[in-house]
Amino acid sequence: MELDPEILPALQERVAASAGTVLPERGDVLGLRALIEARQAESYAALPPAPEITVTAHRAGEIDLRWYVPPDGGPGSAVVYLHGGGMIAGTLDGYDPMLRHYTQLTGIPFLAVEYRRAPEHPGTGPAEDAFAALRWLVAHAAEFGVDPRRIALMGDSGGGGIAAGAAVLAREAGVPVARQVLIYPMLDDRTVEPDPLLAPTATWTYDNNATAWEAVLGDARGGPDVPPVAAPARLTDMTGLPPTYLEVGELDIFRDECLAFAGRLLAAGVSCELHVRPGAPHGFEWLAKKAEVSRRALADRVRVIRSV
Repeated sequence: MELDPEILPALQERVAASAGTVLPERGDVLGLRALIEARQAESYAALPPAPEITVTAHRAGEIDLRWYVPPDGGPGSAVVYLHGGGMIAGTLDGYDPMLRHYTQLTGIPFLAVEYRRAPEHPGTGPAEDAFAALRWLVAHAAEFGVDPRRIALMGDSGGGGIAAGAAVLAREAGVPVARQVLIYPMLDDRTVEPDPLLAPTATWTYDNNATAWEAVLGDARGGPDVPPVAAPARLTDMTGLPPTYLEVGELDIFRDECLAFAGRLLAAGVSCELHVRPGAPHGFEWLAKKAEVSRRALADRVRVIRSV
């Protein structure tokens, strides 16, 4: 397996730009948070502006929310979005260009969630915040012109894992979720031992993953008592989960956990559309926005979101 030839130059450029930068060591949560947020700001700031999108601020208890609405108000469906950042980083401000971009491309309203992050809010806390935001939108559905049966949960990377955890909470509470859209989700706390085929091109490294999961789970990471709401790969009963769209890069360290999760969904009778993007590492589409594999991925996401 090799990096996509359209992604390789962008990755080489990032490596060159980082020359001389001291990267955070394993276990340095705050250092990794700063690195993640700097890279997110760089990636999303280059997205085209979408000034016609209306954005309003709300709160669900202690959780800040932003409601993104297209010019026509949307068709009645909506997406609750959980930003990436390894469950330890990322902000609504940093993700604002991406949320505007998705809202503009799909014509669907998005509710962005400022869930509280690990290590300050560890364990199942981020997924519980995401579920609280979902319940808030259901409660305000009539006010916002949303059909409560047409709400999807969506997230990327750490946010994808949080979305999957929130879907488990929704199932247990009997709250309908129309679909879960999981973009290279972070699902399994046991993915910390380097695979020699994936490690050389990993944009999200095994050390990063260990740092993030240890912030989320502490000493429980890798042990037998990890709750599946915090690490959805630990879920044993997949029945009753919402229809799922799941994509991951062929060179992403999350590849195998995503494949296993999709297989278990299908075995439980849950519809799952799975895409493995050839030659793509973690975060490929924002690293090389004009690459053909990135354009295909974005087109598939837009299609799925519009179908909710």
